[in-house]
Amino acid sequence: MKTSPVHIVLVEPEIPPNTGSIARLCGATDSVLDLVHPLGFSTDDKHLKRAGLDYWPHVNIRHWQNFDTFLDQHDERRLFFLTTKTERPYYEAAFRPGDCLIFGRETKGLPEEILALYSDRCYTIPMTNPHIRSLNLAMSAGIVLYEALRQMQSISTCSTC
Repeated sequence: MKTSPVHIVLVEPEIPPNTGSIARLCGATDSVLDLVHPLGFSTDDKHLKRAGLDYWPHVNIRHWQNFDTFLDQHDERRLFFLTTKTERPYYEAAFRPGDCLIFGRETKGLPEEILALYSDRCYTIPMTNPHIRSLNLAMSAGIVLYEALRQMQSISTCSTC
């Protein structure tokens, strides 16, 4: 299966090992990692590099000065916002090659004004334990990315679609 890449978009990530793990995930799946600044760490951070191991040369990373700059360059119909502040599960989204899976900061998520503006494009990962507020960012990115890739595999192998 070779499709146009999916984008994992991290808006102002704060924790280097999460970003490093997501970079490794992107490298393994030929997905693009979009990093929206400001970052809460230096890209030279040893924890970031350790989480990505020696895979950094195999990761397509794009840096964006801010979220507005990112939005200006992407079709909003291809944007999917992941948040705990909605009830719509991620597996109800219809993913296509080139889509952007957008995640906010580990401590605050995506800004409320962005969620309000794109409320029809917000999705969540359902959790059954009400005492758990959210999942780890890298785990969340992996869950949603692999659902998107699963859907694209179905599209690319469907002879009657």
